[in-house]
Amino acid sequence: MGLYDYYLALRFRLDDAAAPEHVALVITERDLLEQGAYDTLEAFIRWAFEFGSERVTISVSVLDEAVVPTLARELRDIDSPAEIEVREPGDTERADAPVQVNIGLGGKREFAAVVRSLAEEVDAGEIDPKDIDSEDIEERLVFPDEPDFVVKTGAERLSDFMIWQSVYAELYFTDVNWRDFRKRDYLRALRDYQDRQRRFGR
Repeated sequence: MGLYDYYLALRFRLDDAAAPEHVALVITERDLLEQGAYDTLEAFIRWAFEFGSERVTISVSVLDEAVVPTLARELRDIDSPAEIEVREPGDTERADAPVQVNIGLGGKREFAAVVRSLAEEVDAGEIDPKDIDSEDIEERLVFPDEPDFVVKTGAERLSDFMIWQSVYAELYFTDVNWRDFRKRDYLRALRDYQDRQRRFGR
């Protein structure tokens, strides 16, 4: 770790503000085509746990779903300091591992699947429409946990990421492209998070 990285890490640790418990990262399939992209991803996950986070969600937006199986195979093989689960479009099994990877399962698709599931249960008489609340939706989501902090590299656009879950998350956009993302960039993001006063919609 360079001197400047050490300085940022020290500033972070001396600050009374808490670290985000759940960090989410939004990248694209193109980002993962860059040389060293998976090494950077492995490092990002290590940094998150090193600086106090307990859960990490990686969202990889894709334009061509034909690449999903290849990405899924590569991402399941990354060196993670904690258990990792990968979900693809069409997956409905809930993700519970400390590290969760979402490949192309957009928020609209995930939410639409929840609505269909609830409609089928209403049609079967298993649930009264008047009794449906936010908890019924959340318990049917593939990625149920709400991130505290969402990091997006390269552009100020979240795409179709965790629409329901990230409504109260702090968003951080950096102009640094994924191929150039370093530990100091992550520490800068954390320092920015510490400087914010979270309002949770209030």
